[in-house]
Formats: sequence, structure tokens, C-alpha cells
Amino acid sequence: MQQRVEILKMLYRDNEILIFDEPTAVLTPQEIEELIKIMKELAEEGKSILFITHKLSEIKIAADRCTVLRKGKYIGTVDVQSTSKETMSEMMVGRKIQFAVDKKPSHPDASQFEVKNLTVPSKRSAKKAVNNVSFTVRKGEILCIAGIDGNGQSELVYAITGLGPMESGQIFLNGKDITKLSVRDRNVLGMSHIPEDRHKDGLILDYTLAENLILKKYFTPEFQQHGFIKFNETHAYADRLITKFDIRSGQGSKTLARSMSGGNQQKAILAREINNDPEVLIAVQPTRGLDVGAIEYIHQQLVEQRDAGKAVLLVSLELDEVMNVSDRILVLFEGEIVADLIPEETTVQELGLYMAGSKGHEVAL
Repeated sequence: MQQRVEILKMLYRDNEILIFDEPTAVLTPQEIEELIKIMKELAEEGKSILFITHKLSEIKIAADRCTVLRKGKYIGTVDVQSTSKETMSEMMVGRKIQFAVDKKPSHPDASQFEVKNLTVPSKRSAKKAVNNVSFTVRKGEILCIAGIDGNGQSELVYAITGLGPMESGQIFLNGKDITKLSVRDRNVLGMSHIPEDRHKDGLILDYTLAENLILKKYFTPEFQQHGFIKFNETHAYADRLITKFDIRSGQGSKTLARSMSGGNQQKAILAREINNDPEVLIAVQPTRGLDVGAIEYIHQQLVEQRDAGKAVLLVSLELDEVMNVSDRILVLFEGEIVADLIPEETTVQELGLYMAGSKGHEVAL
């Protein structure tokens, strides 16, 4: 709704040059189609539109010309109709990109992570942010929770990771009730969390990369003795992760997290969480704001975790990501699960209808 208000303000002012900066990030497929239709109508009226996006499918539908920037430098301008998505992605990243997520069919095992009748109060109204939600994530499965932003996803994740309150319900990890455990205890038992806001919840920006990479291990004998950090071991460990996960940083392990690019900050969080060898990996908006190269890499890592027999809970607003990465999809609308879908048996349009609340409550959990 905030996005719509911003667009209405711009249209009301009757400006000649309109700049849309990632305007589709929180919209359903139907709303995206409507927005692009409006943009084309405005262009026909003589308006000049600058559309900033990293979504190639939207560029192909909406734009006449495309200018590519990479690492702050001008790469080139192409005619959209006569240029393939593959060519544009190569310009954006500097190498060829695999668009289809390369994954074999899943063979899920026993239940690894279970949420029962979870209810979370809302900070804004009497209505519950999450209302009586139950689901199970099995070993060797990527379960995706899809929905339009603001339908309870953040509150759900905060509750199950221990970062936020819950009113009622139970959470089980590998058969153990972890409902009342602290964040550290959940981590030690095998929960890893890639948060939706990497600056607020994922990193301490004024700490070095090495310090951020041991945030969940600094208290173990491996990295401390008598309460003092073992800096040699810390930097050696960080150097191994930097190499393994291809984290680009100007001063290596001594680089301040704040000075790194968004993609490399995300890789650092991914490295820390995956290297903890989790039983369940909770990945929330793991590719938000990243280029197609970083997105490809993170998707590969999630699939590798699944193939290693881990339970992966993916929370995403990106419909391409939801359809291509997940093995099963739950749609969250106004704090309730309204659909349980198999990606191969549904369409993006149908998924969008569930997300918008036009279809729902046909759930067989």
C-alpha cells in the first residue's frame, strides 16, 4: 500500500520525468502487470520513465532501452527487444549465468523442524500477526513460505528463531521442544538463520569480517580461552570461509563489514550460518537486492544444503525464487496459511491469487 501511495503521489504531480526505483519488490504478479501497463501508458502520453530494476523479465516486458551498470561503471546500452536476457545478464555480472536452478527431485526424509499452532500478537492491531499456524519441514526438503510483504512472515520468523514474542504454540527441532529456549540455545541445537535485514539482524557493521564470522562460535573453546578471543584462530577460520564462499573484501578478514558490498555481506552471513552445519536453515529474503550472479550462487548453496539432508525453510517475496527453488510452497495471507502447493503443479498466476487473498483456505497440511 505504501508503494501504491508513492506511485499515486508521483502521478498526481503530473511530472514529465518519472523515476521508478525497484517499484515491484512488494507486488504480486497481477499488480506488477498492472504497474507495467500504467508505465507504458504514461510513456505513450510523452512521459520519460527511468525504471531501475535487477529483474530481467520486467526489463524485457517494460523497457525500450536498457543501460547496464556494473561496480559503478557504465557497461553499455542495448535495445531490449533485440537483446536476449542471457546477453543482458552477462553484461550485468561479467560472466554467463545459469537461470534455471539446477536441482534434482527432492527425496525428503523424516520431520526435522515442526511448528504447531503458532500464534503471534500484532503490534499494530487487535488482529493476530500470525494466527494458529502449523507446518513441518522435513530433512532434504526446501519448504517456502510465500506471501506479499506484511502478511505475518517477519513475525513468524522472529518467533521461531527466538528474536520475537509468541502468544502460544510449540516449536520442535529434531523432536526436541525448543519453544522456551534462548536464541543461543537454538543455534547450538542446530538452527541457522539468514535474516531478512542483513544490517539490522545479520551483521554488526562496525565489526570486522572475521569477528562477524565467529558471532555464533566466539564462546566455544575453539575461539576463546579464559574469556579472551584467540585472534590467530579467528583470522585463520575467517580466511578459510572467505576462500570457500568467495567473499570479496578489500582487507580480507580485517575488512569492516560496513564497507563491503551488499552481495558480499550476504555471502558472509551465508558462510557463517552454513558452516555451523545446521539441522534447519531458515533463509529469509536471502537474495533481496542482489545481482543475478549473487542470486545464482545463493540458490546453489540452498540446494546443496537440501541435498546434504538438511531441512531448509525459505521465506521469499520473489515469485521466480519461490517457484524455482522450493520443493513445497505454503502461502501466508493475513497471518494464516491459505495454500499448500507443489511448484510443478501450480502457476505463478495461481500463486499470485492466493497471495492476494483471492483464493484460499484450501489447505491440506
